[in-house]
Amino acid sequence: NDNRSSVSIIIMASFTRLVVLLHVSLFSRVVFAGDFLVGAGIYDVTGPCAQVNFMGMAQPKQTGHGIHNRLRSRAFIFMEDVSDRTSENTVCFVSVDTGMGSDIITARVIDRLQELIPEEICTIENTSISGTHTHSGPAGFLQYILYQFTSLGWVEETASAFVEGIAQSIYRAYSNLQPASVYSNSGLLYGSNINRSPTSYLENPQEERDRYADQGDTDKEMLLLKLVADDGKELGMLNWFAVHGTSMNNTNVLISGDNKGYASYLAERYFNGPDVLAGKGDFVAAFASTNLGDVSPNTDGAKCTDTGLPCEPYTSTCHGNNMVCIASGPGKDMFESTEIIGKKQFDFALDLYKDATEKINGSISYRHSFIDMSNQEVTLGNGDTATTCDAALGYSFAAGTTDGPGSSTFQQGTTSGNPFWDWVKDFISEPTEEQIECQAPKPILLNTGDLTHPYLWDPVTVPISVFQIGKLFILNTPCEFTTMAGRRLREAVRNVLVDAGITDAMVTIAGLTNSYVHYVTTFEEYQAQRYEAASTLYGPHTLQAYIQNFERITRDLLRGESSVTNAAPSDLSDKQVSFLPPVILDRTELFQKFGGVRKQPKGQYSPGEEVKVSFNSANPRNNQRIEDTYLTIDRLGPDGKTWTTVFVDGDWNTKYVWELASESGVSYAHITWSIPEDQESGQYRVCHYGTRKLPFEEGEALLSYVVRLFSWNGASYAAASLFQLSSLFSFSSPDVATSSEYKEFMGCSKTFNIKNVDSASTSTSDWWAVSSFKASLWK
Repeated sequence: NDNRSSVSIIIMASFTRLVVLLHVSLFSRVVFAGDFLVGAGIYDVTGPCAQVNFMGMAQPKQTGHGIHNRLRSRAFIFMEDVSDRTSENTVCFVSVDTGMGSDIITARVIDRLQELIPEEICTIENTSISGTHTHSGPAGFLQYILYQFTSLGWVEETASAFVEGIAQSIYRAYSNLQPASVYSNSGLLYGSNINRSPTSYLENPQEERDRYADQGDTDKEMLLLKLVADDGKELGMLNWFAVHGTSMNNTNVLISGDNKGYASYLAERYFNGPDVLAGKGDFVAAFASTNLGDVSPNTDGAKCTDTGLPCEPYTSTCHGNNMVCIASGPGKDMFESTEIIGKKQFDFALDLYKDATEKINGSISYRHSFIDMSNQEVTLGNGDTATTCDAALGYSFAAGTTDGPGSSTFQQGTTSGNPFWDWVKDFISEPTEEQIECQAPKPILLNTGDLTHPYLWDPVTVPISVFQIGKLFILNTPCEFTTMAGRRLREAVRNVLVDAGITDAMVTIAGLTNSYVHYVTTFEEYQAQRYEAASTLYGPHTLQAYIQNFERITRDLLRGESSVTNAAPSDLSDKQVSFLPPVILDRTELFQKFGGVRKQPKGQYSPGEEVKVSFNSANPRNNQRIEDTYLTIDRLGPDGKTWTTVFVDGDWNTKYVWELASESGVSYAHITWSIPEDQESGQYRVCHYGTRKLPFEEGEALLSYVVRLFSWNGASYAAASLFQLSSLFSFSSPDVATSSEYKEFMGCSKTFNIKNVDSASTSTSDWWAVSSFKASLWK
């Protein structure tokens, strides 16, 4: 019996071993066959479109007055097609139409996902939330003082919209997970970017610059992923191309995704079809940011606005004045320039997409680390060691760039101080001799690393991560790398991969991810102290610190080892302050109604003309209309009764402009529709939707209403605003502050006719025409 038991045990053990080996073999086959689960999702993150300062240009007067096109979050989940659906074999990538990432927004998104998704799929370690770097979106979502001056502090309206929209886009991607293949393609796109600090680029070694002679002083490569489900359904595209979101300049007051947002809009309208409203289709197209630090879309270059001559190249000034040295083009205005640069990216991406046949195979993995950037020891090329510094901004930071000048008091390329501003700087925070030496040759203007009142002015701890999807490696950075800085980082990681036997790796940088810490230049560029160098927070060795840490976590990934990390940044939510006045009430002029039409359209239009209609309206901050619209362009059906919406406020050919006509709460909505050349003949109307805040819901609002009603000068308006703030923060309970009621309203214009002389023909210039779309069914 004992022998029989022993034999039985041996047989069972052998069988078990065989099953395990078979399972491992099958598991390995699945992992390395290139079979993934892929999901794509999109959601509205537009946020407040009125009265909130735009993030990017730091211009106090650049506050929202409406919408040109809505902001979107586009999420992609890549998961190994195995039964164990966890975060261990998953990466979650989000490209969102915001100025940049934010550590507090990322943390809140992860918390929200725990409520939305029953599985732990997207975590703080395997999620990348990368801003497209539009400069035409609402501010107030970074938890550090430096980024809150022009937004009057923290703006919860912005933050809540971003958190919910990003989380919902990830949830939609999760809900759409399905077996799929990932294909890649890349190519060089010319004529869509220039270097805005070319003299700094020339500081890099000639030998190094010669290696990139085919591209020059900006990266021209677009790397694209094509996502196709096993049943043949096209899920989306994701690409990276270096260009700033500054086609819309610092005079723009309409929410816009800028050139990358427009490129995404074109691609999604192309694949989803012209009958699907903006942001509503299944196909998701993300045009993500990468190392765009010194890269401008204004391809006509910087010229003196008073003479038309090129600016002085080292200081970007005209006869000593930086305010008239401005880059523009290629269009006649910022709207046309945005359209041109966005269209170029879309056209090129579409060509890459059609020809994308190289299938990505392999495993999915990641490594993540929080690092204290204020005290990183680095090894230099000669073997010496150095350290990074506490955060500080230089004089040239205040000068701004040729995409958007800052203060006329400062110039780019400044390497020495000024007695007056040195006195002001020392009054705020006097840097130590050690800090001055560490940051040299940067003359310190704002010693932000030493400022902690009322809370931190700049991050100390920042997140970095590397994602692996087969042979693709994505380096997620919280900053804006210049062209050559990005090239050095990619090359360093590629060398680590080659040493590990991976000779065909694709390496890209996802910029402005999960947090924001300004710029990163090369050591040589840092010496010139133009804007990007003055904004390299942690000193001249910042790039080397990032390189060494990315090399470290990449090696950890390849070896299957955990990565050493610091603690996550502190949550400063309970310290945030906000001085943005809330909406008190809305009203109309006497005998007028909300939604009433103030200016009717003409009776008839032709394609190419503009329809302009104005309505009595209310403050759009009352209701952001997320996943909705403030306007519709409707076409009357053949039955003469049914209206069909053909365009909304997320479309490129519409503009929604909100005007506050008086401080007593009267406001108007001005809607413009540029009629496409191929628009179908028929009867149309323009409709406006809004939400008004009812007056007199509490005593404070009544008194404030009376004060504002008679506020014919700035002093009384200031008194009204101060009263409002005091009533909210000092003299009222939370219930009073949130007890106001709101009421929806709408209004429509009279019907007008569009007569297309040849409505059956198709304009070759209007790619989204129905016939053009059907004719392009190469798919």
